[in-house]
Amino acid sequence: MTDTTLYRKYRPQTFDDVIGQEAIVGALRGALAQGVLAHAYLFAGSRGTGKTSIARIFASEIGASENDTYEIDAASNRGVDDIRALREAVRTLPFDSKYKVYIIDEVHMLTKEAFNALLKTLEEPPSHVVFILATTEEEKLPETIVSRCQSFRFKKPSHATLKKLVETVAKKEGYKVEASSADLLALLGDGSFRDTLGILQKVIASSKDKVVLPEEVEMIVGAPGSRVVNDIILAIADRKIEQGLTALACATETVGDMKILLDLVVRKVRFVLLLRFAPGMRTQIREDVAEEDFALLEKLAKEATKTLASRELSELLSTYRDLRTAAVPSLPIELALMRIVDHTDSGSKK
Repeated sequence: MTDTTLYRKYRPQTFDDVIGQEAIVGALRGALAQGVLAHAYLFAGSRGTGKTSIARIFASEIGASENDTYEIDAASNRGVDDIRALREAVRTLPFDSKYKVYIIDEVHMLTKEAFNALLKTLEEPPSHVVFILATTEEEKLPETIVSRCQSFRFKKPSHATLKKLVETVAKKEGYKVEASSADLLALLGDGSFRDTLGILQKVIASSKDKVVLPEEVEMIVGAPGSRVVNDIILAIADRKIEQGLTALACATETVGDMKILLDLVVRKVRFVLLLRFAPGMRTQIREDVAEEDFALLEKLAKEATKTLASRELSELLSTYRDLRTAAVPSLPIELALMRIVDHTDSGSKK
C-alpha cells in the first residue's frame, strides 16, 4: 500500500465513477447536455457523501481547469474580510478556461457579516463565475443564500452500497474481505464513504494474511463480538435480565463506543422482524450476516413472536438519544433491558 489514503486513492474522478448519488449525477449531466448552468449550486448532506468530489467533477465537466478551480474552506476563511477578498477575485477573468469555479466547503461556518457580503456576489455574479457551496448543516444557512442557489441534497449511501465498496476496494488492494466482515465495516462506516474506507484502511493495514476476518475487524475497531450481541438479543427474547446485563458488562470491556453495540443489536432485531413480516427479504438478509447468525435470527423470527417484536425494537431505538450524555456509557442500554423486562412482568401480573 502507498501512503495515499484509500479515500483519496479511490475518489471518483468522473461522473461514471460516482456511486450512491445517481439522481444528482443525472440532474447535473442533464444540465450540461442542455447547456443550462446555474450561477450558484448548493450541495448539502452529511459528511463523506461525495459533495466535494462531485463538485470537482462538475467543475471539470463545465470546462474549468485546475488553474480556474478554487477550493475554499469556510471553517478557516469565515470572516467578512475573506469574502470581500473573494468578491474582488471573482471579477478577474479565468486564467485558461471559460469559467472560474469557486467551491466553498463547510459554508455554514461563515459569519453573519460574511454571509451578507457573499449574498451580494451571489445576486449579481460575473458571467464567468460558478459557485458551488457545500455544507453538512444546511439548516444553519440563511434562507437568502439558499434561495439563490440550485440545491442538491446528498443522501447517505445505503448499507449495500458501502458493503460493495468495501469488497471492491479491498480486492483492488489485494485483500479478501469475508462477507460478514464487509457487512460489519459497512455498518461501522455509518453512511459515509470516507469513514468506511478509513476503517477499511486501518483493518487491512493490520492484516497478516490478506484475508480480513470478522474477528480482526472487531478487535481493531473495538466492535463487540457476534456472540455477545446474540447473547443480549437472546436475553431480551427470553426475558433473562441477568444474562443480558452480564453480556453487556462483557462488551464494555472491549467496545470503544456503546453506539456500535446498540447499532449491531438493533440491526439484528430488525432482521428478525423482517424475516417474520417480509419473508421475501430472506435471501438479502442471509447475504448480510454470517450463517450461524442467520440460523439464530430465523429461529427467533419463528419462535419469539411475543417477546421480540416492534415494542422491543422501539425501546432500543429510544436509547440512542441518551448515549451521548450518559455518565456510565452502558447505562442507557442497561435501563432499556430493564424496562423491557419490567413491562413484561407488569403485563403478566395484570
